[in-house]
Amino acid sequence: MTKVAGLVFADSMEYGPFLLWAGEKGGKESIRHGNESVELTLTEGDNALRVIAVKCGIGKVNAASATAFLIADDKADFILNAGLSGAIQGLRREDMVAGTTYIECDFDLTAVGNPLGVKADGQRYLYEADGRLLSYALESAGIKKAKCGTGDIFLADPVKKEFYKNTFSIESFDMETGAVAAVCDKSGVPMLSVRKISDDAGDTACDAYREMNERQEACLTELVENILMRYLRDPDNF
Repeated sequence: MTKVAGLVFADSMEYGPFLLWAGEKGGKESIRHGNESVELTLTEGDNALRVIAVKCGIGKVNAASATAFLIADDKADFILNAGLSGAIQGLRREDMVAGTTYIECDFDLTAVGNPLGVKADGQRYLYEADGRLLSYALESAGIKKAKCGTGDIFLADPVKKEFYKNTFSIESFDMETGAVAAVCDKSGVPMLSVRKISDDAGDTACDAYREMNERQEACLTELVENILMRYLRDPDNF
């Protein structure tokens, strides 16, 4: 039986190590809806996992559209997102985290009476990671849990950082996870985001982020591989 995993990466530096790994396993590159993509199939006994990874571009719209295409067109059974994040509280640079919850911190209907982040008409606005995918990630040594905040800004403002910490009790901040989670929630598709902390989301964030991003480290790819293989070996998934 074949299942489909959809992977969402924002930029070239995050996507590059996965592309290299996939190429070593016979992955085939293509363009999907204007985005660079690579596809490969992993097997374990009679089970097969078709893996489709997309470099979507930075930001919520890019992440949401790529996720929607993977679900609608490729029939993804689950979605993984991987990338770098800023630390808000309780985390340090170089930490590896798996998101437990995701919220769009910049969603703003305060003018019509909704608290910041809260959507209209009772829509869900705090999204949760899939428990099974989260458990697979936490089997890897050193992985921490984190509540993830998202917004269409590169957060490098100590005042706004403190505001988001106090308002949402988030522990990390990025530009994609909340959007990926929102699409998956509407589609009923399990998702998980795994992140490496690159900066402190404060005054030094830009330089720290650039330095880590340019390393193109393989650690996120290794974690994603572990999750994929754990999914493949779990009889409950097939």
